[in-house]
Amino acid sequence: MKNESFFDKRYKKAYIELSNGIKLEGRSIGAAVSVSGEMVFNTGMLGYSEAMTDPSYLGQIFVFSLCLIGNYGLPFPENGDFFSSQGHESSSIKPQGIIVSDIYSGCHHHDGGISLEDWMKKQGVPGIAGIDTRYLVQIIRESGNLWGRIVSEGSKPQNKSKFEFLKHFEDGEYIDPSKFNLMPSVSTKKRQIIGRGSKKVAVIDCGAKWNIMRMLIERGCEVEVLPWDTDFLTVKCDGWVISNGPGDPKNTADLVERLKKDVLTLNKPILGICLGHQLLALASGAKTKRLRHGHRSHNQPVFSLPDKKAYMSSQNHRYAVERNSIQAGWKLWFENANDNSVEGLKHKTKSFMSVQFHPEASSGPNDTSWIMDKLVGLL
Repeated sequence: MKNESFFDKRYKKAYIELSNGIKLEGRSIGAAVSVSGEMVFNTGMLGYSEAMTDPSYLGQIFVFSLCLIGNYGLPFPENGDFFSSQGHESSSIKPQGIIVSDIYSGCHHHDGGISLEDWMKKQGVPGIAGIDTRYLVQIIRESGNLWGRIVSEGSKPQNKSKFEFLKHFEDGEYIDPSKFNLMPSVSTKKRQIIGRGSKKVAVIDCGAKWNIMRMLIERGCEVEVLPWDTDFLTVKCDGWVISNGPGDPKNTADLVERLKKDVLTLNKPILGICLGHQLLALASGAKTKRLRHGHRSHNQPVFSLPDKKAYMSSQNHRYAVERNSIQAGWKLWFENANDNSVEGLKHKTKSFMSVQFHPEASSGPNDTSWIMDKLVGLL
């Protein structure tokens, strides 16, 4: 496997400029554009295509801590259908940029496809290789909240029409995506029905990973995917899923109020996932907070309560529900084994439940996929 030197004259230099004043140099990969975003990292050893298409990473500069990324290329969607193809959780790369220690320039995927760097170029997403990502991860951990800019030789400003939230920022400014409502940038624009089944689940798309819908269809459900601003009183279904997504759950316009008024009052089964968990908690009267260290990895251990069973989970979030704000009628369902943060809630009498982690995984462990079975069983 040939891997040219990062200092080969054929490559352009690129820099990651951090909001704490630190500047690191590497080589430019992907598209030649300058971007800014929140600095985050992921410790997963596989699943880079799933992670890069996860809408929850919108507005962030994604650092892979693993030493080599792209070693099996990118799975090519069958007949251009990203939804049916495993390896894709949306139709495009969602982070602002990608930072890696080393990137493989070829593709040897069993389904065929393209190299990771060629995909980034086609998607208009820049990146940097040749960075000591172990050092950069330590900086992010110590800083808590950190923003960055990727600037390469000859790069052009980012096209702000790509996502709605980018229109709020000037070129060269550090972008904090959580300051704005990101729902219009990630949610579907129209209602659509997928699959067939005797039970119908309405998925409120706040940036939903496609594997949520895949798993519901596999379990014999008809799924209606809803824009985040849908009039929920016009929806006929047997149960609801409030999906994952990016940003601060309190910066979602009137979504929390509409969930409280139009969804919780219907008394049908509800499952909130990640951001959906936080939104359901807010609708119940609880509070959320920004964590100093977000959870973004495939190996987050959680305990179910009260039985204290342990599960490994896939997670990607910065915000969490405040434990002391959980309302009467609700109980703690899961907690994080590392920092004891709230990982799940359940209503004491109604079929309402939520989890901070991803039972649909993709990528990550499947330990908690039974939660999807539990939802379908309640319909």
